[in-house]
Amino acid sequence: MLGVARLKGIHPPSGREFWMTARNGLLLLGGGTGLLVVAEQWVPSGTAALIITLGAFWMVGMEALLPGGEKLQWRTMAGIVIGFLGVGVLVGPSVTTGEAGMLAGFLVLQVGCLSWCFGSILQRRLPTQAHPVISAAVQQLATGLVFIPIALLAPQHPIQWSTRGSLALVWLIVFGSIIGYSAFIYTLEHLPIAIVSTYHYVNPVVAVFLGWLIYREPFGQREIVAMMFVFLGVGVVKYFSGGSRKPPSSLASPRTPLPSGPAHSSAPAASTETRYR
Repeated sequence: MLGVARLKGIHPPSGREFWMTARNGLLLLGGGTGLLVVAEQWVPSGTAALIITLGAFWMVGMEALLPGGEKLQWRTMAGIVIGFLGVGVLVGPSVTTGEAGMLAGFLVLQVGCLSWCFGSILQRRLPTQAHPVISAAVQQLATGLVFIPIALLAPQHPIQWSTRGSLALVWLIVFGSIIGYSAFIYTLEHLPIAIVSTYHYVNPVVAVFLGWLIYREPFGQREIVAMMFVFLGVGVVKYFSGGSRKPPSSLASPRTPLPSGPAHSSAPAASTETRYR
């Protein structure tokens, strides 16, 4: 991604902006996605996606604690309580029966949610002149470099390459990293946080369905009830949190225009936020 940007005359951020962008990538990808991979040793992918929905609550809480963020209201707190009731329905039976794996996976996922949400808020508030796609490239490169020694030191089974595994890796690189993550960073910097966080609603539905369809992961009445509670709680929080507020003016800055051409044209952030508001 950085190589293509270089060929097109787009330069990555430099100095403090570069290091701050890389730091946010470590929080988002290293902490958020990395801990998700760890937690899925104990938690099915569909259940993990449902638990990650709690990230919407963490994001609201963090935003309230940071300067310029909206303070929590009792209606918002009620939504959070509803969401955690859903988590209790999902995780509670496993805890009472002594299933340590589910509890460990749940705790790891919450740490990952905190890291992902914190990185998202910091990236949104970062004064930057780089195009979001370039920011995504810097973040992925920085996280990859940091994880190389971790991957080399971690015990693992011998890698067995296959056509199916290679195609899956190519799919993740193209659609998960280059397109998917770049799109997330782009929307994070151009749309209200309430619009961006709607992926919390979509991901669990897709993950639960695919987990059931491909791997026959369990999904019964308990999971359905838990999903209803969590979605209701997230909906209440989003409805009453007024999440469409822009970042504090002192933390935002206009971006310099990119080189002319259809590959780099994009609407200004301010007009996009006004449109969705």
